[in-house]
Amino acid sequence: MIEQFGNIFKIPELRKKILITLGLLAICRIGVYIPMPGIDTGVLKEYFNQFTQSGVGQLLGLVDLFAGGAMSTGAIFGLGIMPYISASIIFQLLVGVVPALERLQKEGEVGRKKINQYTRIATVGLCLFQAFVMSRTLYTIDVNGVPVVPTYLQGVGFQLMAALLLTTGTMFLMWIGEQIDECGIGSGISLVIMISIIDRLPWALSQLFQNFTFSVAPAEHEVGIVKVIILIGVLLSIVGGVVYITQGQRRIPVQQARHTRGRKVYGGQKHYLPLKVNQAGVMPIIFAQSLLIFPSAILHGLQTRFEPGTVLYWITSRLGDILQGGVTYTVLYVMLIAFFCYFWTAIQFNPREMANNMKEYGSFIPGIRPGKKTTEYLEGIMGKITLAGAAFLALIAILPGIVSDGLNINKAIAGFYGGTGLLIVVGVALDLVQKIESHLLMRQYGGFIGGSSRVRGRKG
Repeated sequence: MIEQFGNIFKIPELRKKILITLGLLAICRIGVYIPMPGIDTGVLKEYFNQFTQSGVGQLLGLVDLFAGGAMSTGAIFGLGIMPYISASIIFQLLVGVVPALERLQKEGEVGRKKINQYTRIATVGLCLFQAFVMSRTLYTIDVNGVPVVPTYLQGVGFQLMAALLLTTGTMFLMWIGEQIDECGIGSGISLVIMISIIDRLPWALSQLFQNFTFSVAPAEHEVGIVKVIILIGVLLSIVGGVVYITQGQRRIPVQQARHTRGRKVYGGQKHYLPLKVNQAGVMPIIFAQSLLIFPSAILHGLQTRFEPGTVLYWITSRLGDILQGGVTYTVLYVMLIAFFCYFWTAIQFNPREMANNMKEYGSFIPGIRPGKKTTEYLEGIMGKITLAGAAFLALIAILPGIVSDGLNINKAIAGFYGGTGLLIVVGVALDLVQKIESHLLMRQYGGFIGGSSRVRGRKG
């Protein structure tokens, strides 16, 4: 393993790519420690530590996770790269709906460049909107009567300044991601998100070990050695399960028709059509979280405008409680994840188009007639494996709550045992290992893991 790892630095091109990637990612972390003027960072950190279970706290906590702690420090990278991700998702959805965008995508590299340009413009708009909402949200946050933004600074001037700085920070992160794509190794935007999530791990561990003791029977407020061992075992099991499902594929056998020309026979090869079990990736969890957290934040804002004891105050508080946790929240969460799994898969995977392409190239699935029957067969298979993928995502999404309640640990620590962050880190890490391994194999080195091991899709 050590020898295989050393082979990475024997290849000048690969070594250069890795060093460029590490340098750009280090620059990403610098912006986390540059606060915006006018924000009391001490008050903001105290709020994140105390009120992460409220609607606004959950919303800001989700943003802070993807921003690598930049939101809790009031930094210029506070929005992170998520506005660009949101804009990219929107255009991916629109490509399947708007004929003009679909034609652009089919034009090849020129069309993709135009769509990327539209995505950048949409990112600027989303950044300005989110920065405006965030600055207004900061006005409502205070700890023991001390506001995050002093009253004399609250106004249009502060909002314009915050919008400009936050938008510039996000666009700079987007530029860094594109430079990693061009000059480094791996998916730049994905690596920026992954490093932001990993950056929160030391803080979460420090929260865990503040009350650590080697005692087998610790006090109520302490964390004993047995619980730590259980946590490590659970984490390794969950990561192994995530890798197992993420790499899982259902391979459909495809036979190519034989063509006889003169005395020669062409075609007849047999290959496989790989269908991923988790076709939708992490997107269903992101969508479901957004739909549940944003209404909770809005209700929190409305509740502050009503007098305690009034009917409207009671209604907003009850609805807010429902959306913040409990059985109702979990059921809604799982249902939304399942819905978005099927919705996203339907957009990304077109059985009719795939069946027509197979028919045009003279390929067929053994035992299935080409055309309509092939379409129906692929739809049935995709529906079954999407159900398995949705169940997997739902389990991963609710695991942090199960671990937190079952082992009585901080929710910030339990967040690394499932949910969006874990899926992103594992998925990006697998993709990075595969790309490094491909460089090694092209130059006749062994695989990154060594021996005959390879990072492959697992047969379903």
